[in-house]
Amino acid sequence: MSVNLSVFDAFHQINGLKIGFSNAGIKQTERQDLVVFELADSATTAGIFTQNAFCAAPVQISKAHLQQTRTQYLVINTGNANAGTGAPGYQDALDICQTLADAKGVDVTSVLPFSTGVIGERLPMDKITAAIPDALKNMDANKWFEASRGIMTTDTLPKGTSTQFEYQGNTFSISGISKGAGMIKPNMATMLGFIATDAKVSKEILQSICLELGEKSFNRITIDGDTSTNDSCMLIATGVNDAPELTDKNDAFYGVLKDQLEKVFICLAQAIVRDGEGATKFVSINVNGCANNAEALDIAYTVAHSPLVKTALFASDANWGRILAAVGRSNVKDIKVDDIQIYLDEVCIVENGARAQSYTEEAGSAVMAQDELSINIHMGRGDATETVWTTDLSHDYVSINADYRS
Repeated sequence: MSVNLSVFDAFHQINGLKIGFSNAGIKQTERQDLVVFELADSATTAGIFTQNAFCAAPVQISKAHLQQTRTQYLVINTGNANAGTGAPGYQDALDICQTLADAKGVDVTSVLPFSTGVIGERLPMDKITAAIPDALKNMDANKWFEASRGIMTTDTLPKGTSTQFEYQGNTFSISGISKGAGMIKPNMATMLGFIATDAKVSKEILQSICLELGEKSFNRITIDGDTSTNDSCMLIATGVNDAPELTDKNDAFYGVLKDQLEKVFICLAQAIVRDGEGATKFVSINVNGCANNAEALDIAYTVAHSPLVKTALFASDANWGRILAAVGRSNVKDIKVDDIQIYLDEVCIVENGARAQSYTEEAGSAVMAQDELSINIHMGRGDATETVWTTDLSHDYVSINADYRS
């Protein structure tokens, strides 16, 4: 089940990038589960990764390789996270890089590995290494849709988006895919994201953009409050466009490119929420009037992670007291309840420390019955504003995660 999420397959080709795939049969056999990206010599690569202390072996290696040399290949497997596997798992991920590097005659540090799936199990190395040559044989610039399917785990639908824009006589393209449906919560969430543009961007500028946009998108989603071991988001600029290289944030093109990329980042992040495990509601939690952004996020996540709020959302039950209680138990100090206003969409439910005089159960229930709604919280203590996107908590979420390894 997903909430107003449709399959996207109209990807623009990103010149300077090719994609190959194969089926290694890691966990299932009905679709591809191994994807390889090949980048042009002119490409620059940036990334952000999970902050979980038990970060998976591929995350450790990708972070290290990204700093050592120019990235030429990405290799992604699903069905097994290669997390919690210690030194043997680290060597497995490194051996995958070496297999691909040997096949293409490149340095092992130019290969970045990514894995997603079950934690705590060793990779089926014989299957993966056997599948890599097949993926390399079918490399093509128009395989974005196949890649979006190849990185899925519990996702019900592939996730992707693409756009083009004009600037000073040049046409620029952006395409991106993501995966994720559960164990979703910043700092980075069980998600992978791969976004590419044909613009020419210095590595320093690209990393800055990736960090900033990741904070506004993939670090503003939550389904269950669990931070994964494998989260990674990569931003690639292939540099094959004829336009000059972007090396300065004061360049007018910086703002133009960042705005276009931000739309893609947010679209892919929201797609993960829309496809949240068992989700029937897509919920925007908007908190404003805070003293700083940290307390706005604290309030938003306290509401978003409340099982009582999430189950009320699933039941379309306008039990507004659960929202009020969640705001009150956040870590924000010296809250003045009389200053707080809370709305469901445009329906005021709380003001002056109590139920709004204009509120009716019928109006609240009508909003809660929608498959998309917003919870708007006005704290009245400053100018800081933050938004977090989340889901309800359904019977299906429990079933999906109870049966995940079976």
